[in-house]
Amino acid sequence: MPLVSGLDVIAECTTRGLVAGAFNTTNIETTMGIVDAVERVGVPTFIQVAPTNVKLSGYEYVYDMVARRLATCPVPVALHLDHGKSLTAVEDAVAARFTSVMIDDSESPYDTNVATSAKARELAVPGIALEAELGSIGGKEDDVSPEHASTTDPAQVRDFVQRVGCDMLAVSVGNVHGHAPDARIDFDLLTKVREESPVPLVVHGGSGLPAEQLGRLAEFGVVKVNVASDLRNAMIRAFGEAYAANPHENSLIRVSLDAVAAITDVVEQRIRQLNPSA
Repeated sequence: MPLVSGLDVIAECTTRGLVAGAFNTTNIETTMGIVDAVERVGVPTFIQVAPTNVKLSGYEYVYDMVARRLATCPVPVALHLDHGKSLTAVEDAVAARFTSVMIDDSESPYDTNVATSAKARELAVPGIALEAELGSIGGKEDDVSPEHASTTDPAQVRDFVQRVGCDMLAVSVGNVHGHAPDARIDFDLLTKVREESPVPLVVHGGSGLPAEQLGRLAEFGVVKVNVASDLRNAMIRAFGEAYAANPHENSLIRVSLDAVAAITDVVEQRIRQLNPSA
């Protein structure tokens, strides 16, 4: 089916008690692997790309690549801008027909974050979902890390969401970007945040969280969980293993197909961990 609005993915997941995985793509192999897994499991999903990963192709190429593969996919999938650090990034993604966007000004002072995020709401025209971030998530993603990580303050949540008008709220509750095997969700803090939030929550850093924690997130109003590092590692590992086995390997398509299969397995595993009863 054609790409759907992020609002549609949110609505279906909320209705069915599901958590949408949000999987970062960087190329055709990653995109194919993600969609193959989505078709296996049947859970609505976000495919996303960060501004740091459109340097080679631009937003339009990513849209074309994802939309073409999804034309034969029966599962609702939205195309999302991950960690838009500027309003220009939001504008570019909207112009390229992305159906969901994130504005991340979480490292700025609270009032600045509100003002910037509210401007992003104006850019994300009706039908495009908006995710904003309150509290700065630690760790490193694409060689980018915050200068100061901070947890989400429950006392600010309701005011922030109402003033911004976002559809999803990304929170910092112990989750960490990148490869962070020791990351753990603070469920007490997550409970307090959920009690104050009028909109569903988003957890970044899904690659570092244990399966038992991922499987509990639906109970706490989480509708979207980001996973990026696991996919990238699967692809790099597939190419690395091929080279190690044969330094003279020259069948790029065979190795690429192995990478697609490895990514598919990782994505399927994460979707099932997020939705144990699906």
